[in-house]
Amino acid sequence: MTALRDSDVITWRPTTEARARARLTEFMAACRLDSFDALYRRSVAEIEWFTEEVLSFLGIAFDPPYERVLDLSRGVEWPRWCVGGGLNITQACLDRQRETAAAGRPAVIWEGEEGETRELTYLELLAEVERCAAGLRALGFGRGDAAGIHLPMIPETVVALLAVNRVGGVAVPLFSGYGPGAIESRLRDVGATLLFTCDAFPRRGRPVPAKETADQAVERCPAVRHVVVVRRMGVELPRRERRDLWWSDLLAAGGGAAPSAAAVEPTGAEDPLIVLYTSGTTGRPKGILHSHCGFPVKSAQDMAFGTDVGPGTRITWVTDIGWMMGPWLIYGTLILGGTIVLYDGAPDHPGPDRMWGFCARHSVEVLGISPTLVRALMVHGESLVRGHDLSALRILGSTGEPWNPDPWWWLFKKVGGGRVPIVNYSGGTEVSGGILMGNPILPLKPCSFPAPCPGIAADVVDDAGRSVRGQVGELAIRKPWIGMARGFWKDPDRYVATYWSRFPGLWVHGDWARVDDDGFWYILGRSDDTLKVGGKRVGPAEVESVLVGHPEVAAAAVVGVPHELKGEAIVAFCVAAGGRDGDAALALELKERVAAELGKPLCPERVLFVRDLPRTRNAKVMRRLIRAAYLGEDPGDLSALENPEAVEAIRALRG
Repeated sequence: MTALRDSDVITWRPTTEARARARLTEFMAACRLDSFDALYRRSVAEIEWFTEEVLSFLGIAFDPPYERVLDLSRGVEWPRWCVGGGLNITQACLDRQRETAAAGRPAVIWEGEEGETRELTYLELLAEVERCAAGLRALGFGRGDAAGIHLPMIPETVVALLAVNRVGGVAVPLFSGYGPGAIESRLRDVGATLLFTCDAFPRRGRPVPAKETADQAVERCPAVRHVVVVRRMGVELPRRERRDLWWSDLLAAGGGAAPSAAAVEPTGAEDPLIVLYTSGTTGRPKGILHSHCGFPVKSAQDMAFGTDVGPGTRITWVTDIGWMMGPWLIYGTLILGGTIVLYDGAPDHPGPDRMWGFCARHSVEVLGISPTLVRALMVHGESLVRGHDLSALRILGSTGEPWNPDPWWWLFKKVGGGRVPIVNYSGGTEVSGGILMGNPILPLKPCSFPAPCPGIAADVVDDAGRSVRGQVGELAIRKPWIGMARGFWKDPDRYVATYWSRFPGLWVHGDWARVDDDGFWYILGRSDDTLKVGGKRVGPAEVESVLVGHPEVAAAAVVGVPHELKGEAIVAFCVAAGGRDGDAALALELKERVAAELGKPLCPERVLFVRDLPRTRNAKVMRRLIRAAYLGEDPGDLSALENPEAVEAIRALRG
């Protein structure tokens, strides 16, 4: 593989050998197509043909078989896929490996921050999932029930996710760093009856009290009947009788159950599988609903074609179960017969070379890492990278936020040695993965995407919904795909309003994008107010709700500002109650309040006090103007404001 230095031209090209062995090349051969361009054109022109080819390539078996691959009778917003087909996706993840050579292959390799390691083969993972599934049935948990998964990235997290799905339940992954308020709102929204958590997990050598946090949330969630606790650190904890049980007790109950208790629940292809929560600019968090034939299939497709994962491939992604990349990693890797390599801990502890050592120890072939983490690690220099054998690396994956050039080049040259492509990946929870993605057979430019994902009819459109090239526009999708969200949990109108209301029949994703003259795509950031802190998305309204819950705060608005390490940081603007002035003590108290309710990663960098917030005549707070004023940018037209003087007051707070 060759690398060039000029960032204005192609930086990396695949060798002939790399192209020949790629999974994407294998798929094109199965489709009797000789180029990526030919594949992409046909994949968006004939979406039913493409979907059936993907299902065949992935070996997804339906019982009974589906009657038709796609039904658009309810409109493009509500497609039905694999109509009439029976599918419990855990069988594609586990059962088909039972009698094959893959049975003894590692399915999960895990390393904890303290240095402990564990490994589960496919056969061992299947046995653990069956025991957990039987234990869940013994608790009365089954088809249609929802379970929260509030765990770090440990083997039990993989088992819990698959066991919930195996009995026909709906998994609700929760970011391990959430505070009790964020956990409560999601459990209540989905009506969860069970929660998985752990006693505590280590971060930088200190225990994070997961069970304590979960207890505070569950106290306000009367529907939760059972809390299953994993002994991650061996911390002694108070237990609620008849509600709390140890993980080992759950598995023991399953081990003594009748064989039928571990049986796979016969679910339909479009039955609910998982609800992934993300946040918009207004209102409560959005529960993105996905089905058995949706999210996992799209995950495996993107993983195979983009990051070149196949049987035995070792892939890791620096992620959390509460971010879509956590379930993506689990479903996709197992469907493809690869090995999930998990790390649970701070990626720079006890030293800044921890991640490079982790990859070397476990012969990681695909490393998924965010620009935020690369920015944090590159300041420690390249010598720490050179101290570890990274020769197994074939792919560097990246998602979560747009790149800027310096960290991209550092990752490409210092970690990948100029031989390993950076497969940029952008889409979202609602997409089940990517809209745009690099792959091992197309050339690369820095910070870009060489093409959309096959099967995604991506476009960049102007304010009238017309295709544009060479200029910034809205990223959009013109046809349905199998990984489409099946709406928001019990909120179909909000789903349609969020993605389908701008232009008839056109999905508008909420990102600014551009396609250059050579056909390379670029993501330029969110087109709405949604914040991305360290690659984790949060709606301003969620943070503001915590702030105004304080009796001394009358109003609040939060915006995202550029941050050298996090990519984006939160700055909060608060109006003190009673016309009083806020002070440093109140600012600190508000920061601690947000950290306690939503988690430390979402704590504001600054809390500033103003007399009023810029608002329109219909009382809408103008976050766009707040951000522009604070950053010293041109706020644009202020004619719609009721109080333009508020903009000048914010401008004065810079520094």
